[in-house]
Amino acid sequence: MPQVLPFETEPVDSHPHGSGNCVLRSLLSPDLAEEADKAPHLMEYLHKVPVADVGVPEYFPQVDRKMGDIEDPNLIYPVGGGVYVHIFPDRADVRNYYIPIEPHAEGIEELLDEIEIRMLDYVDELAEAEADEDRLRVLKLAIDENTAVVSDGGMAKRGGGGANGGGGGKFPFFTGKDKGQGRAGEKIPVNEQEYTALHYRVERDKIGVGVLQPLIRDENIEDISCSGLGCIYIEHKIFKGLKSAIHFDSEVDLDEFVLRLSERIKKPVTFKNPIVDASLPDGSRINIVYGGDVSRRGSNFTIRKFAVTPMSIVEIANTGALNWEMGAYLSLVVEEGMNMFVSGETASGKTTLMNAVTTFVRPDAKIVSIEDTPELQVPHQNWIREVVRGTMSDESSSVTMFNLLKAALRQRPDEIIVGEIRGEEGAVAFQAMQTGHACMATFHASSVEKLIQRLTGHPINVPKTYVDNLNCVVIASAVRLPNGKRGRRILSISEIVGYDPLANSFSFVEVFRWNPLTDQHEFTGYMNSYLLEHRVAPTRGIAKREIKKVYDLVERRAALLQRLKDQGISNFYDLFKVLTKAQRQGLF
Repeated sequence: MPQVLPFETEPVDSHPHGSGNCVLRSLLSPDLAEEADKAPHLMEYLHKVPVADVGVPEYFPQVDRKMGDIEDPNLIYPVGGGVYVHIFPDRADVRNYYIPIEPHAEGIEELLDEIEIRMLDYVDELAEAEADEDRLRVLKLAIDENTAVVSDGGMAKRGGGGANGGGGGKFPFFTGKDKGQGRAGEKIPVNEQEYTALHYRVERDKIGVGVLQPLIRDENIEDISCSGLGCIYIEHKIFKGLKSAIHFDSEVDLDEFVLRLSERIKKPVTFKNPIVDASLPDGSRINIVYGGDVSRRGSNFTIRKFAVTPMSIVEIANTGALNWEMGAYLSLVVEEGMNMFVSGETASGKTTLMNAVTTFVRPDAKIVSIEDTPELQVPHQNWIREVVRGTMSDESSSVTMFNLLKAALRQRPDEIIVGEIRGEEGAVAFQAMQTGHACMATFHASSVEKLIQRLTGHPINVPKTYVDNLNCVVIASAVRLPNGKRGRRILSISEIVGYDPLANSFSFVEVFRWNPLTDQHEFTGYMNSYLLEHRVAPTRGIAKREIKKVYDLVERRAALLQRLKDQGISNFYDLFKVLTKAQRQGLF
């Protein structure tokens, strides 16, 4: 499944890009020229780009959210490991192109075939290597022991990469001073570019996830989606919806790739069990549906990526998803051990917000998290991270969220975090709330009313009289902003006050509300917050006659969070350290 570039290209050899008289190089910006000098595969790619039509791409060492306003982006940025990305405009479509630029060399496929054969002598070492790092070390050793870098060009020394060079085989042997002996025979002469490409491709295909590895490397990508035959679609944090140059044009190729991918994550799909939910080695969540009989356009998969370092509440506030007062309010709710659900549709930012508010949990607290696929990231040291276990052959050996939640009640946690409540574990969570355990969870519902309907209906079946154990509900959503762009916003924060059995109705107070006309959040519960006045104020030593002073506490915390942002303290773990120190000193 080679890349399908969205433009016609000329043979790279027709350009004298390796010499000083390269016309294109003189057109590049100094930064891009410097990168192209270091990475020959980048310069080769640039010679394919129709610069006469779209112009010379700009180079950025990093991309930021402001670049999302560029109407027709034509830029290149690095993602590490010698890989670059070209965001290429498509004026005829709402989605622009995402083109990975990987280390490459002419004839690399023949080199890989030869190295693959020689790796048979390393089977024992690979079998003993359990971790990916150990396997990668053996693979690199195999390359190094069977190749030698020459200064006059590997292709030339092998007779242009054709068959039957001077050594009588596919790859001719060395002569004279270049002669070397590898474990599997004579060493293969390669140039620097071929050597780099070999290392990259072996790591990509044997340790990584093949053609998707550049996308996994890119921390700016949120979702990777293959809907069947055709291109891979991407949701980018900055450039939003993009279409990749990676294509699947054959059902056979797609099925083979999906099978390899499922085996890589040790949850192989079969015709009997065609659906798999799992995690990739980097922690990304993946869903696979295998076979044309259940997916009419062919096998499909979706990868939901998660940042190595989660977004902090300060970074979320910078995006406009919530304001500083909301952050301060949530800090008080979480710090006081109140029960909270973050609810919304898929990809609305629920898990992102859940991760962010964990920095407000007391630093000395013991936390137990329970998830279907591991997504939560908690900064506390005393954190038990539990994940369900499903088996395809024996259901009796599976471990469900219900099992783990029951076990968590015996572990004396200060906070229980459930990745997502879907079924009977919801009733157990509410029982935990009744016994005094603080609980947080994500949930799929678009409003407080719908959340209560789902909680009290089948299959969760929480008794209505239990629902008021839930103190706070945050509704998140992906919305269209006043400027026409898409973004994530906290639509509301509401407090569950109680249940009236006679009227069979619930009462709740909406404390914060997003105004879609102004893209601003309104503190609708100012001077009327049940939790602030009846739960937070008493624990802070605020007398009833002065109960309104609790709102000053919200303002002070909001100002402190904004001051931390102004001082450049926004990293998730750095923020947790600062807040921990501030709590010890009584400043937060």
